[in-house]
Amino acid sequence: MSDNAGWGGQPDQPPPYGQPPQYGQPLYGQPPPYGQPPQYGPPPYGQPGYGQPAAPAPGGVPLRPLTVGDILNGAFTLIRRNPVATLGLAAIIETIYGIVSALITWRLLNSAHTLTSLPPQPTSAQLAHALGQFFATYIPLVLLQVALVFVFQAMLTGMLTGVLGRGLLGSKITIGEAWQIARLPAVIGVSLLVPLILLALWIPVAVITIALAAAKITAAAILVGVLGSIAALVLTIWIWVRLSLAVPAVVLEGAGPVMALRRSWQLVQGSWWRIFGISLLAWLVVALISVVLQVPFIIVRSVVGGGSGFTTVYSPGTTAAVAAPSVLGLAIGAIGSIIAATCTRPITAGVSVLLYTDMRIRKEGLDLALHQTSQARGLTGDEFMRLWRPGMHGAGQYVGGYQDAGGGAWPGAAGPRPGAAGPWPGAAGAGPGGSAGQDGLPGQWPGGAAGSGHEPPPG
Repeated sequence: MSDNAGWGGQPDQPPPYGQPPQYGQPLYGQPPPYGQPPQYGPPPYGQPGYGQPAAPAPGGVPLRPLTVGDILNGAFTLIRRNPVATLGLAAIIETIYGIVSALITWRLLNSAHTLTSLPPQPTSAQLAHALGQFFATYIPLVLLQVALVFVFQAMLTGMLTGVLGRGLLGSKITIGEAWQIARLPAVIGVSLLVPLILLALWIPVAVITIALAAAKITAAAILVGVLGSIAALVLTIWIWVRLSLAVPAVVLEGAGPVMALRRSWQLVQGSWWRIFGISLLAWLVVALISVVLQVPFIIVRSVVGGGSGFTTVYSPGTTAAVAAPSVLGLAIGAIGSIIAATCTRPITAGVSVLLYTDMRIRKEGLDLALHQTSQARGLTGDEFMRLWRPGMHGAGQYVGGYQDAGGGAWPGAAGPRPGAAGPWPGAAGAGPGGSAGQDGLPGQWPGGAAGSGHEPPPG
């Protein structure tokens, strides 16, 4: 009975739901006043309870199942903590690519300009000669442009993925070290396989539509073209999301291109809408930043008369149509594109790495291994890759492990970890930060690894 029981003959009761507690009563989930024992019951969802540590964040991103805000904010945090190996790296690669791409674009525009230099009524010989020169130059340059996009973007993605993966553990690496762990051939392989798989979805629609049109079955050709395109678009988006985590699997796990696609498919299983929503939101943020950064350069390019380059080529009948594209306009546009890509490419890579890490934490309890490894300095490339490689650690285990005083091993060896005999307060088999069975995990301590205990891991 309480000291106040004499006033109404009833012991202290918690306030009705939705009303604040009376004066002198601690709020739910907060430490009790001095001298009073703590209240029993689970802490509020998503918050550490009294005396329980928050999820470790050696790299500024909490090692636990991540929210949308954690992923978006975490991408900026990882970039801010190592700007040289993220923004600096992106600036170097994008500058090289931007210069080469501008030169190719200049040559493409000059090639197209030859078509506008024809007389108003060209002869067949003149037209054939102009078209021959155009295609002989244009097609190889377009193929070269596509190849450079794959190589440079794969190089940047692979290097940024390694930098950001290390950044999760609180480690900073140099640009040279990022080059060593980029696994460029495998990343290029994945970058080629994914678009080829997506392109294969559209081939049957195109073949059937063309065959029906050739047979002069117009209504069926239109119907197949429209409905087939819609179905192919839906499948393209669905498969792209399922394969969107392949590059982190290549760089961090050391998987080959085909195995990386399988790993991405497995990790996204059951979380498709979550991955799709976060990826779409990140794409909108990146697109907005890119537009804002490029608008001033677009305005300046228009003022100096550069236009878009293609405007002068495909506007016959005007004075500008016979003028060569502006070098200054191309240069200004290239500078704007370089700055925008430098600022946005690390964000995209950061979101991809954090989505991959989040899925590994939710499905495989990777957070505990990451936390312990973050306390070790000077990891070699093989040790870092071994940490991420599936099968090298189990849920609730670290790589290696140690032996405690009681003879039980935790983690990484047979035997329960400390406190495993009893559940966390308030939920059987569930620790703070996640309820039992969340995302397939039987229980979590702050950080999301499976298993439960009264004590957080050492370190």
